[in-house]
Amino acid sequence: MYSFTCFTIVPLLAIQFDRVPLPVSPSGSIQPLTILTCLLNRHYVKPALQSSLLEVAEEIRKKYPGTIISYLDANFPFLDGFPLMPHLSHYDGKKVDLAFMYADARNGGYVPGQAPSPIGYGVCEEPTGNEKNMPQICENKGYWQYSLLPKLISPYVKTNLKLDPDRTRDLIRFASGNKRISKIFLEPHLIKRMHLEGLNKIRFHGCQAVRHDDHVHLQVK
Repeated sequence: MYSFTCFTIVPLLAIQFDRVPLPVSPSGSIQPLTILTCLLNRHYVKPALQSSLLEVAEEIRKKYPGTIISYLDANFPFLDGFPLMPHLSHYDGKKVDLAFMYADARNGGYVPGQAPSPIGYGVCEEPTGNEKNMPQICENKGYWQYSLLPKLISPYVKTNLKLDPDRTRDLIRFASGNKRISKIFLEPHLIKRMHLEGLNKIRFHGCQAVRHDDHVHLQVK
């Protein structure tokens, strides 16, 4: 009964609040990293954001056939202003978090629809010695929550996966080029590492949030 309500009744009601669900099918180019996101109704967005993601997915598919965009958290289906904990800004249907893309750590082959963390968050691409270390800077300023999740998720990490830098970089590039997407949050050291400095939609999210070197945040106006 709960599943029937989630996948049949809630989408119809959400339309009245100008929200639509992101794709759920395991055969599509956009999928939830975990079905739990959908069972908790955390995969709703404004139609403009859904359309933008579909356009980005099509660009990715053309360059890298078989590539899947895995989303993590978006918004609830009803009511602007209702918080999606623990996020600070996911309350209006205009934001979504996407998982990075990963490859097999042994042979480098792309692994679709997977991440080293069971929830997508918490496995970070750490800054190297010559890169700006915002996680350390934020922690030194007293923002204890900034790097909390990696510590909590560490026992559950899958070590057979590594970042696929080319697909992840192009995902961000294509998103930046989409006319409806207005902001992208990414950790500063990854902006430099991936040579994304010239894309003015990419911003630092601030120390009051959490790290963004384990996922990318997109939003529309």
